[in-house]
Amino acid sequence: MDVVDCAIASMSGSTSQPNLNSIVAALKHQTRDTGLDVDALNEFSDYWDRVRDFYAPFDSAPRSGTAEVYLHEMPGGQYTNLKEQAASMGLANHWPEIARTYAEVNQLFGDIVKVTPSSKVVGDMTMFLVTRGIKPADVLNLEPGSTPFPESVIDMMMGGLGQPLGGWPRKLQQVILGDRKPQKGRPGSGLKPVNLEKLRKELTAKFKREITDDLLYSHLMYPQVFADFMKIRREHGDLANLPTPAFFYGLRTGEEISVDIEEGKTLFIKLLQMGDVDEEGKRAITFELNGVSRETQVADKSSQVKPKSRTKADPANPGQVGAPIPGVVTAISVSVGSKVAKGDKLLTLEAMKMQTTIYAPSDGVVETIDVKVGEAVESKDLLVRVKLQAGA
Repeated sequence: MDVVDCAIASMSGSTSQPNLNSIVAALKHQTRDTGLDVDALNEFSDYWDRVRDFYAPFDSAPRSGTAEVYLHEMPGGQYTNLKEQAASMGLANHWPEIARTYAEVNQLFGDIVKVTPSSKVVGDMTMFLVTRGIKPADVLNLEPGSTPFPESVIDMMMGGLGQPLGGWPRKLQQVILGDRKPQKGRPGSGLKPVNLEKLRKELTAKFKREITDDLLYSHLMYPQVFADFMKIRREHGDLANLPTPAFFYGLRTGEEISVDIEEGKTLFIKLLQMGDVDEEGKRAITFELNGVSRETQVADKSSQVKPKSRTKADPANPGQVGAPIPGVVTAISVSVGSKVAKGDKLLTLEAMKMQTTIYAPSDGVVETIDVKVGEAVESKDLLVRVKLQAGA
């Protein structure tokens, strides 16, 4: 063995790597002594142990190891993501079924190398099949191009992530892609050259701030995530300067924090008082900024009246298109009055990083669009009404 991947003690185990501190201590004074400083490693471990306390509400990893990994072969990050995704869809109690389906989907794809992002694609396909009651073994019996598979699955079968030795299973590729022709060769070989400095100037003008190499490369790799990040920075400032507990949980009455906004400039912020919720759902907040008392009003989102439940799509009416899964509407591809053919894209939903495209069930005209971009929907909520073409 030339290289072994381990994790610092307080970050090890569960879905992470083995305990580095223990391995270093066990090999000390032996022929395979690593030469690493156990005392320094323990200091690092103590630091990250405190940090993990801040993130405890978001830590969904199992509390102990499990041999289940030999069944599903999920990487650690995929395991926790998929468990959260299942919980958000109300399927937490179906985890054993989901784990088995993940293993079967992996075999359906040809027992692929599962790293980011390929492991996520297996997870997307898994949740897609589970929520629709389709067994992986039955996928090959579906009519080619007739099923709205997740965008990530379509992209992978198109060759967007490359392809395994020998290519993708031919029959599976036909079922998923239908009439679409997969890419040939290495995915990046067809990309057009990018003038980095020209792009940097364009982004600088667009976002009105200096674009560092990190920001430039972030845009190139994840353009939508980068745009969302810059929007938050524009609306709220650089939130990375806030202490982690303040960012996640806010301040307690009487608590004071310091925030370094630039070299030599520090803000001291102390929460003095928080008023009751008024009829508009807002609270009066009194605080000190560098010793000067100030007051503002903030909306208390926890006090807002929950929206009424949406109309459900009528399964007996083929023109009513419902949400196949809970999610957020990220894009709408049609407008009221648009003529659509069977299989045309209507809109896109996203749930826990999984994108699902909703297609027209038949030829017709879009009669109503019952959702907006950014709105959350539950399974079977009515999304679009299509006036079907006579005889369709």
